[in-house]
Amino acid sequence: MKNIAIFSLAYAPFFGGAEVAVKEITHRLRDGFKFICFTYKFDKAWRQEEELDGIKIVRVGQGKDNKQGYYGGHFYKIVYIFLSFLAARKQHQKEPFTQIWAIMAAYAGGAALLFKLFYPQVPLLLTLQEGDSEEHILGRLGIFYPFWKMLFKKADHIQVISTYLEDFARRHGAKCPITVVPNGADLENIKNQISKIKDENNKSKIKKNKRSVTIITTSRLVRKNGIDTLVEAAKELKNNNLYFKVLIAGGGPEDRSLRALAKKLAVDDVVEFLGEVLPVEVPLYLAHANIFVRASRSEGLGNSFIEAMAAGLPIIGTNVGGIPDFLKDPSLVGITHATGLFARVGDGKDLAHKILFLINKPELAEIIVKNARDLVFKNYSWDKIALKMGELFV
Repeated sequence: MKNIAIFSLAYAPFFGGAEVAVKEITHRLRDGFKFICFTYKFDKAWRQEEELDGIKIVRVGQGKDNKQGYYGGHFYKIVYIFLSFLAARKQHQKEPFTQIWAIMAAYAGGAALLFKLFYPQVPLLLTLQEGDSEEHILGRLGIFYPFWKMLFKKADHIQVISTYLEDFARRHGAKCPITVVPNGADLENIKNQISKIKDENNKSKIKKNKRSVTIITTSRLVRKNGIDTLVEAAKELKNNNLYFKVLIAGGGPEDRSLRALAKKLAVDDVVEFLGEVLPVEVPLYLAHANIFVRASRSEGLGNSFIEAMAAGLPIIGTNVGGIPDFLKDPSLVGITHATGLFARVGDGKDLAHKILFLINKPELAEIIVKNARDLVFKNYSWDKIALKMGELFV
């Protein structure tokens, strides 16, 4: 039995891209594996310990009345490093871990590094899913950079979700083996959800009726995801007398400012903020859309793209971070191999132009959709990804 300690600052009931990956992978690796996750108790209503989907969850800290879904506070995250290390050490003394697994190189990585320094014989697997720009990450680290860099040097193996993050790890001192294993999508769920409404106006394809277009993005409302660029693109589309709506699925700290921007640009009548959407409900919204957009300023990979591709939507992204691993623009590879379109970072006019291209060229959009779906079902199912991850656990 492989007894693996997971260090993850946040976990259930909070699920971002990295947490979903842990859930999907561990759910499929039950035979011969035992997982225990050390995470932070952001909400005092959460249990200190419980078992979910085959993982034992140990939450450190006391939490607070967290009705607003607050997951910030630098002090609390620093506290997490030491409390999770102490909890893991106590558990290790009872039942030794065969490996520790750090989810990202920030606070969870700090806890794993501390454990590694005390127990150097226990292999450390570091997973990189960072979506922030390198400049932003280094700016936050400041004087703590040497300690952060030590994590890369002490890791016995590093798993990254994109080739961009592989290069990132090498640049900051990694000498160990690095394996690219991307995040995936619940393809079966997406397929089942889409099939329920596939006859409803043939929503899975770009329609020739230019007066009925739904554009969607599913992402956290933070600057790096470029939601403001999509709102600006809505203004350009409105100037083209296009009948459309933009669905923004997700919550985050920029919610208020983005709503204000939509009102300022007089597009609040066509831009709808859906708020937080449960992961299991995302396919239902995708099935009623025509185009998926995420105008990222930085990106580790982007699970939302993979889900949209599986749902049969043509996608528009940006040429940053790990996005080029799966998004191939026709200007670079030709239309027969294209899986999406690139828009310029922070350029609402260019994004609107790319949206209009897909609307006005439905036959090309269909080729892009087919290529993208083939790619996703070949490389991005959680079943295949779990098998690859299982090989990294020693």
